[in-house]
Amino acid sequence: MNTLHPDLQSQLSDAVARALAEDIGAGDLTAALIPPGQNARAQVLVRHAAVICGIPWFDEVFAQLSPGIKVTWLVREGAFVSADTVICKLSGPARALLTGERTALNFLQTLSATATAAHEYAAAVADTGATILDTRKTLPGLRLAQKYAVQTGGASNHRIGLFDGILIKENHIAASGGIAPAVTAALRQAKDVLIEVEVETLEQVREAIEAGAQRLLLDNFTQEQMRAAVDLRDSLDPRVKLEASGGVNLAIVKEIAATGVDFISIGSITKDVKAVDLSMRFEML
Repeated sequence: MNTLHPDLQSQLSDAVARALAEDIGAGDLTAALIPPGQNARAQVLVRHAAVICGIPWFDEVFAQLSPGIKVTWLVREGAFVSADTVICKLSGPARALLTGERTALNFLQTLSATATAAHEYAAAVADTGATILDTRKTLPGLRLAQKYAVQTGGASNHRIGLFDGILIKENHIAASGGIAPAVTAALRQAKDVLIEVEVETLEQVREAIEAGAQRLLLDNFTQEQMRAAVDLRDSLDPRVKLEASGGVNLAIVKEIAATGVDFISIGSITKDVKAVDLSMRFEML
């Protein structure tokens, strides 16, 4: 499992416990119709091509429900599988298997969707010098999980939250009295984290570089403007990194990478996920 944050494993267990609690409540009334000693086996099928992500969460669901459930994975975390692939098999108490089915699949389908989207974008720019980044536009309560999924899919993480990086945006600039005062305050306050400035014009590109920003977020620049920003950066300070953002999709992401920007951040990887279609098929024993 990719290492994102020391609290990830703890958050994983807590997230699963909360998800089970909101689904089960005082008890699974439907599963109670099954005789308590009944065993079953099941398999999970992927309906379309996807990157599999979320195995630790899936396993944790059944681990919290019953020690008698055995899960056997036929693919590894991060594997790209084709449509109609059986990815795992389960066996154990039928009641626990039925109770955990939806929660386990919810985690797996969501994180696999994030990983698959990240994989598609990373593959599109694989032969360029650009790196695909996620954003903070994540599902509430699942930020570390989705950022883990982004890495699993082959893309990279931007800052985790407001605490581990400085991104000076339009409102921060206005409140600080300009780009230079904002960057100066950032350098004074936090020298050991990334200091990035969102810019909207080439003149702001110059201001931010001269002020000492380490990375510039090119907000909704056209590709022509991006190329001009790259040329300006190269002439002023080639160490400064440029990040393109806004209006990015798979159809144009490679063209954006070709402008020479270093990073391309894409909120839709985590924000607009379309769940991977999974099904769990049961057989009573």
